[in-house]
Parts: sequence; structure tokens; C-alpha cells
Amino acid sequence: MIIILTQPQDVHAVGVHERLTQRGLEHLQFDFADFPSRSTVSFKSSVDGRPTFGLRTQARDIALDRVSAVWFRRPSPPVPHAQTTDPDCRAYAEEESANLFDSLWEELSCRWVPATYSVIRRASRQPLQLKLASALGLELPPTLITNDPEEFLEFYARHEGNIVSKLPSPAMTRTLKHLQLARYTQQVTRRDLVHADSIRYAPVTFQAYVPKRVELRITVVGEQVFAAEIHSQKANRTRIDWRRYDLGHTPHYPHTLPGEVRRSCVELVRQLGLSYGAIDMVLTPDGRYVFLEINPNGQFLWIEQLTGMPISDAICDLLASGRAPEPTPA
Repeated sequence: MIIILTQPQDVHAVGVHERLTQRGLEHLQFDFADFPSRSTVSFKSSVDGRPTFGLRTQARDIALDRVSAVWFRRPSPPVPHAQTTDPDCRAYAEEESANLFDSLWEELSCRWVPATYSVIRRASRQPLQLKLASALGLELPPTLITNDPEEFLEFYARHEGNIVSKLPSPAMTRTLKHLQLARYTQQVTRRDLVHADSIRYAPVTFQAYVPKRVELRITVVGEQVFAAEIHSQKANRTRIDWRRYDLGHTPHYPHTLPGEVRRSCVELVRQLGLSYGAIDMVLTPDGRYVFLEINPNGQFLWIEQLTGMPISDAICDLLASGRAPEPTPA
């Protein structure tokens, strides 16, 4: 039994679901938003010391100790019953439900893609990513993560103003998702210096701008590596951040990585305790590969569609590979 933890509208999961069905592999898609209003979960310990886990949805009952693999894609948070109307009671129900899921799923001894939630949260930390990437020999841009205005101004001056700013974590997406806000990487301008003091209210990541021949999206699935060139410099809209998507003017092609860079990417994913990771790099005009960051649960479908690389099949292979110990983070 394979379980895909994600939202019903997740198009990335649809393709994997279809492939698992074609292979005749038993699987179930489940969203935490169905709990506790439309599903139940039970944990039982017995005198023989063998705990059992059960999940009952509107469609079926699942003995979770039968699960051989879990794909932790992008599930929604638990949603309390509509009858729970008091705000404090709803907040309590949400917190208690989330705590149960966090503890229950962590105890499943099975293959995790990319990892359990606690490992994903740890692997998302920028300082850890940069530390491990540097230790593996990957080149990094000079980086500053701070809420100190003076440190920011000094960094700006040291790099003659040629720096960009970005968010240190996915916190905005998680906490302000109801506002549908997105904050992309932006070039810091002299006008921004007027607002330097506002940095003290929340940390910001600053990096020296890296000149680009192309940008690279490197999707690691187990031991398989799928590197794609994103020709972001062909469109002004995507020059600083390709996530501003202008696909009609931004060609995507498969890219062959040097062996050393490829091995470092696989090892970085492993040391972060993951079995999947989406790595962003820059290939500079003079041929250097510069690491920017890794998203433990990054999107891949548009890369697959534009380049033909079989990423969904690789994920299916990983999920179908049977029980395996969770990778141990460094």
C-alpha cells in the first residue's frame, strides 16, 4: 500500500496516481484537511508491545502498518468539524489534530518521499543547506541572513549594490496563504536603502547577484538526477527570478551536469535526510555552477512537460521500491 499525502487539486500527484494505477500498485490519496471531520485515525498499544495504526476514510479502512511507502507531497492542515464554531475550540482541535498526525506518521516504518515532515522542515533551513553544500564542494554566492540594518548596509556596500533579496524560509506561504501572496527574489536598489531600518522586524536573506548564462533546476529522485536548463535571460520578466514564469519566451532543455556536480547533488539530498529534492543553481557565463538553494518538496511537472524527462516515473519507481529505512540526516 502506497499513500500520497496531498491536496485533491495537486496536478503533480495526478500523474503519479495514473502511473501507479497502470502498474497495478495499490495506493490511496489522502489530505489532512479530511481530518477530523471526514476521517478517523486510531493508535492502539497492546500488552505485547506491538502498536497498531488505523486510518478510516469515507472510502475505506487502512491498517497503516501495511503501508510500504508514503509520498509527503503537499497536504493541507487538518480542518475541524463545522460544528466546532468557537474560535478557541477550533484552534485547539487544529493543534491537537496536527500533533497526532505529526507523531503518528513519523512512526511508520516505510519508504518516505521525500521524507517525514520533521525532516522536511529541517532540510528547508537555508543555513543548513548552505553549510552542507559548501562542505560538498559546491560554489555558493556570498550570503547574509539578518535582521540587522547595519549588517545589510555593509553587505550592500561590499558588493557595490549588486545584490538580491529573498525570503529565508516558506513561512510566508504557510502563514499568509489565505492572502495568496508570493515574494520572489528581487534586486536590491538604492531606493530600498531608505527602508533599511524595516529589516529589524523580520529576517531577510541577501545574496551577491550571480551572473547567469542559464539557470538550472536539478530534480533528484533517489539516485536519479534530472537537470533542466531554464533560459531565464531571454525574457526580462524572468531575468532575476525564473519563477515569474514567461514560458513562451523561456526555453527549457535537458542539461548534462559534470559528474562531480551531479554526485554532489545526490549527496546533498542524502545528507539532508531526503530521497527527493529540487535544487536551483546558476550556470555562469564563464562556466561555473553556483548553488542557490534546495526545495525538499519542489514542483517538477512543468519541467517534465517541457523537457520530456520522466520525473513522475522515477517517483513511482521510488515509491514502488518497497520498505526502506528513512535516510539519516547529517
